[in-house]
Amino acid sequence: MMSHSKLAEIFNKDEAKVNWHDKALWYVREKRDTAAHHVKGWEYLRDLASGIKANVLSNLDNYLVEFEKNAQSNGIEVHWASNAEEHNKIVYKILTQNNATKVVKSKSMLTEECHLNPYLESKGIEVIDTDLGERIVQLAKEPPSHIVLPAIHKTKEEIDVLFQEHLGTKPSNGDPQYLTNEARKHLRDKFLNADVALTGVNFAIAETGGFVVCTNEGNADMGVHLSKVHIACMGIEKIIPREEHLGVFLRLLARSATGQPITTYSSHFNKPAPGNAIHIVIVDNGRTEQLSREDFRSSLSCIRCGACMNTCPIYRRSGGFSYNATIPGPIGSILSPGMDMKKHSSLPFASTLCGSCSNVCPVKINIHEQLYKWRQIITKEQKQPLIKKTILKITGMVLGRPKLYAVLGISVRWMLKYAPRFMVYSKLNAWGKSREFPKVENGNFDQWYKNRKNNG
Repeated sequence: MMSHSKLAEIFNKDEAKVNWHDKALWYVREKRDTAAHHVKGWEYLRDLASGIKANVLSNLDNYLVEFEKNAQSNGIEVHWASNAEEHNKIVYKILTQNNATKVVKSKSMLTEECHLNPYLESKGIEVIDTDLGERIVQLAKEPPSHIVLPAIHKTKEEIDVLFQEHLGTKPSNGDPQYLTNEARKHLRDKFLNADVALTGVNFAIAETGGFVVCTNEGNADMGVHLSKVHIACMGIEKIIPREEHLGVFLRLLARSATGQPITTYSSHFNKPAPGNAIHIVIVDNGRTEQLSREDFRSSLSCIRCGACMNTCPIYRRSGGFSYNATIPGPIGSILSPGMDMKKHSSLPFASTLCGSCSNVCPVKINIHEQLYKWRQIITKEQKQPLIKKTILKITGMVLGRPKLYAVLGISVRWMLKYAPRFMVYSKLNAWGKSREFPKVENGNFDQWYKNRKNNG
């Protein structure tokens, strides 16, 4: 079981790709900032969304019962699953009841979490992911590396080669227009011949019993409107109380995710068309346990925008696969240890604790504080590497002794100022490869402060 740092090391072997990945995600972060600055009352919206979600988590049982009642009165069949295994069995049962062998699926992180695709494929069901990014990683036999941009780790040239292999396309030097058109042709046939459409759920409204699916490609709508059976899969935390609250989250979601004013399609499903059926599978899979953890319960407020990933310096330069979890990045590093602390014990340490994730979160989850709390728990409950414990012990000893700290500070400043360059900028110091240390002035802050106090 490899740690985050070991998996990140693999990703970092391709330096050019790491730089490109970092730049691409930071560009999305900058778009988010521009979009947010154009909304009057952006911080008020974030406060409002945070308050609504806090209310939901405090009254989740009541809202779920209300949603079920209203959904059933609309003609929607509601199913409950305590874990991933139950979820998968329920979906398969619905498929067999409808003699379905071909499924088109829009993006759903819950079904990724439950490993639905391999389960259904083992039963002889064809499952086609119809979101372009998801289809790319499905063809590559990879999981998504990002919750909004699932194929962000692939260059257009790599996708070109992948499509040549699986779709029989011509070499195009990664022409996005050509590749997109070919994907459309390929997926159109899948849509037309599908038996069942499967979607996720972005928001489920307790007041109405309806739910909303947000996409940019319209693939959820295409699948649902061409199939007689629609299966929607949602985590229990996706509830919002009333329809009037929806506008708050729709204004925040797309701007936080990609810098758009709104997702291209925000599709509302309230009742099945005559002769059709809608099934909704409501899944716990560890969420109730997370809800019981006072320090971490607000992590369930996440609306899956991916903003924390786009801003995180660790995620941008280590890639989504280094987290070895369905939800990568900062928010995933809070959620994953709750599911399996031993497997994901390294994730809360894959952070600078800079707080940028918390600053961009549209529902104001205190992500960096929760990462720090997980570190405290994991350090107590999980055996830590000897070298890490030794380094931290030495660091604590130095920081706890002012005179020793002052002597070492003088030594380091002298070395940076007078030591031959190769002693600082060498293979032993990875930071020096692409960075320069700041110019070393005489003295330090402590000396400057004492001199200023004595002279003034």
